[in-house]
Amino acid sequence: MGMTAWGVYMRLRLRLCSMLVLGLALAVPLAAPSPARAQGDPEPGGGERVELRILAINDFHGNLLPPAGGIKLPDPDDPEQTVAVPAGGAEAMATLITQRRAGRPNAIFVAAGDLIGASPLLSGILHDEPTIDSLSKMGLEASAVGNHEFDDGLAELLRLQHGGCPPGQPDCADSERFAGAGFQYLAASTIDDATGQPVLPPYHVREFEGVPVAFIGLTLKGTPGIVVPSGVAGLTFKDEAETVNALVPELRAKGIEAIVVLIHEGGYPTGGINECPGISGAITEIVPKLDPAVDLVISGHTHKAYVCEIDGRLVTSADKFGTLVTEIDLTLDRNSRDVVTAKAENLVVRTEELARDPQQTALIEHYQKIVQPLAERVVGHVAAALTKEETPAGETTLGDVIADAQLAATRPERASGAEIAFTNPGGVRTELPFRNGGAVTYADLFAVQPFGNSLVTMELTGRQIERLLEQQWLDQPKPRILHVSAGFTYRWDGARPPGERVDPASMMLHGRPIEPDGAYRITVNSFLAEGGDGFSVLKEGKDRVTGPYDVDALADYFGEIELVKPGPLDRIGRVD
Repeated sequence: MGMTAWGVYMRLRLRLCSMLVLGLALAVPLAAPSPARAQGDPEPGGGERVELRILAINDFHGNLLPPAGGIKLPDPDDPEQTVAVPAGGAEAMATLITQRRAGRPNAIFVAAGDLIGASPLLSGILHDEPTIDSLSKMGLEASAVGNHEFDDGLAELLRLQHGGCPPGQPDCADSERFAGAGFQYLAASTIDDATGQPVLPPYHVREFEGVPVAFIGLTLKGTPGIVVPSGVAGLTFKDEAETVNALVPELRAKGIEAIVVLIHEGGYPTGGINECPGISGAITEIVPKLDPAVDLVISGHTHKAYVCEIDGRLVTSADKFGTLVTEIDLTLDRNSRDVVTAKAENLVVRTEELARDPQQTALIEHYQKIVQPLAERVVGHVAAALTKEETPAGETTLGDVIADAQLAATRPERASGAEIAFTNPGGVRTELPFRNGGAVTYADLFAVQPFGNSLVTMELTGRQIERLLEQQWLDQPKPRILHVSAGFTYRWDGARPPGERVDPASMMLHGRPIEPDGAYRITVNSFLAEGGDGFSVLKEGKDRVTGPYDVDALADYFGEIELVKPGPLDRIGRVD
């Protein structure tokens, strides 16, 4: 696509001012696993080249409408500050995809997982069929399976792939039967224990002017620890690098040399959307273990944006919620059938600049008519925004309110007899802003808690509660400080080693010490009740009672309180 002189000037200005908003597209002359693509050999195969454009997303999470807050980028006028840029949404993203494919006979749209799950009400309340429909119409061809694709279990994932009746409606009419995805989910490392085979195809192959390119898809091996255990029962999640390396000989035997990995695992960079200074995380350990035959890694999971060179290979990620699309240009050699150059740039899906794709607009309007009566129902009011901003101890105003709502829904007069409620930070997906005079709709609450978890009340001893709190740091990729309900307080010391951070004497319920051998009724969501997020002690809970869904408990709480206010954040103390 051409660029005007003004466009060139503005791009140069932005690069000089921030180098973070648009960034420099990272070009990686690939390292030398074979003579055919060694650096210093600019014309392998006599110079016959095929140009391929890959467009990629990750962690869309059903955001058919632009997410609140868009994406934060450096301010072009003051690179030390950030500005919120309206971005995302299926209508603008489809337009950008169409624009970047225009004039490119060799192009493909792929993804690195978590396309669904933890979705806003528009998609989530309809089992994420709207998102599968949207991305299919957008031309998505293949995607890795992310951990959130297992939120409702393998059977539901396979239904979304192949089509079928909605959950709970086995005898639905043809008009209610979902047609299934128009793209292929890939799950190379997810093995059905009963058959020993992947639950979905391990890779997808597409030829471009006679040159085959393989796309291997896989999710992170830690998936069982971050989804509802029953959803992945009977499945094994194999090591990512070992899985890929075992497939390389099979692909090469088919004459495939160009190999792209779509992996639902990622890293944590410190730079702009097209940089990766100081990147850390699992992806930095996985990529160096990959067979040299792997040319490109498209990653996700961490909800971060980066364009990196790791171990001589291009590694990318496109933030979250459809705010970015990664544009990757590969040069393929006809004779070696391999990749000789690769470069990438993360493009902002700017809703104020991109026209709305009419097909996506029609799709969204169709589903909005279905969910509108429920979505727009006002359930209560807030006096101020409830945020996920953490105190040094890990407490948040929104977390406190959610824990209080779950306690209220399962308290003694409602038969479960709960005295304390705990909820996990990963189950709180977005903040609750103050807008429309503080009015809160059911859609607002669904965006905060979209998983559809039921509440489970159980009996734990004081000693087990202490173990629960210690598990906030044990076997966790990063601390997971549980939100706690009013009346329960404790202190922890980050200077002490994991397993010894909670002061048992500081654990109080309404000012009275928690007795190690005392019995207490506690409420958690069903994900935690099964040991999710590494809180295995909860599987020991006795006398379980299942209560309402978490989002409905939150809606009832807002309906009972005239005005919900942020609290004093004094339940969890940190002493170091």
